[in-house]
Amino acid sequence: MTDFLSTGTLPDEYRQLALTVRDFANQVVAPVAAKHDAEHSFPYEVVAGMADMGLFGLPFPEEFGGMGGDYFALCLALEELGKVDQSVAITLEAGVSLGAMPIYRFGNDKQKAEWLPLLASGRALGAFGLTEPGAGSDAGGTRTTAVLDGDSWIINGSKQFITNSGTDITRLVTVTAVTGGVDGKKEISTIIVPTDTPGFTAEPAYNKVGWNASDTHPLSFDDVRVPAENLLGERGRGYANFLRILDEGRIAIAALSVGAAQGCVDESVRYAHDRQAFGRAIGSNQAIAFKIARMEARAHAARTAYYDAAALMLSGKPFKKEAAIAKLVASEAAMDNARDATQIFGGYGFMNEYAVARHYRDSKILEIGEGTTEVQLMLIGRELGL
Repeated sequence: MTDFLSTGTLPDEYRQLALTVRDFANQVVAPVAAKHDAEHSFPYEVVAGMADMGLFGLPFPEEFGGMGGDYFALCLALEELGKVDQSVAITLEAGVSLGAMPIYRFGNDKQKAEWLPLLASGRALGAFGLTEPGAGSDAGGTRTTAVLDGDSWIINGSKQFITNSGTDITRLVTVTAVTGGVDGKKEISTIIVPTDTPGFTAEPAYNKVGWNASDTHPLSFDDVRVPAENLLGERGRGYANFLRILDEGRIAIAALSVGAAQGCVDESVRYAHDRQAFGRAIGSNQAIAFKIARMEARAHAARTAYYDAAALMLSGKPFKKEAAIAKLVASEAAMDNARDATQIFGGYGFMNEYAVARHYRDSKILEIGEGTTEVQLMLIGRELGL
């Protein structure tokens, strides 16, 4: 798995996957990206195409309807999609990393058999209900409660900023909730909530700055009753389990961010060749060439960082610090490259019909979601013993 880190060459199976997804991104995603962004509409036809390709099942075993690949394969797909449309990429990332992966990692045999084939097929989406009003980065500040009543959990509370939570094909949300406590310390568990359960409500979608074609809602739980067997993993292990999910997810978000950073490079190179000013292509001006060169350097360094974190993860070695580094440098690369690309495009970069304008609006959330920049710095410092 780690050989390509030193050679710079992807093994053929990974390379072919990346090329296949790249073709899909250019031929299927790109032509409708601006339309869905402008209309704030969920790209059901694109999601169906990704389902047909098996992208939602990439890291899962074939016995659960998956493709038998690994997490790095998912990351390569996210990078290629992120070059073209971050909304589509985050739909895949959240559907796999946050929707299905908790069930694969912590579910029992019955839960895996019931949910994984559906989620891996891409015909249904899952979501992960973690963030709450007043408890964003403070994930341990969960206030949603789940009380055991006979053979059922009764859930009350709310969540916010939840991706893939209100689409017509969303079938479940895995929710973190306080299920007890000792000496003032909360016992946090995770519980699977089917979206057709009475009392569960996906509130109206947010009006966002970016990721306009991604589905994002606040959620409310009003005496939501689900079977006790919907507990995911051990009772009281919810906090530790979702930290593991977030560590993995940071690698995936880093890959998506690298795609966005590289997409800005590619758009800028094309524009620098085509745009004429003062009788020559603007790319012949050193100021433009150097700006694009720095953009390429950022994308390359960030890609190396997420490759390294993925290699450690798949080899079973500790990867928390490397995942935080990858997420930090890649999200900043995406935002910096989007800003520079917009500057290169000049007035056209401020027009929404150009992809760089969409990247400029979309990329900021990469420095916030699944752990802010400040959280990544905190994690890196802790791993250094500070």
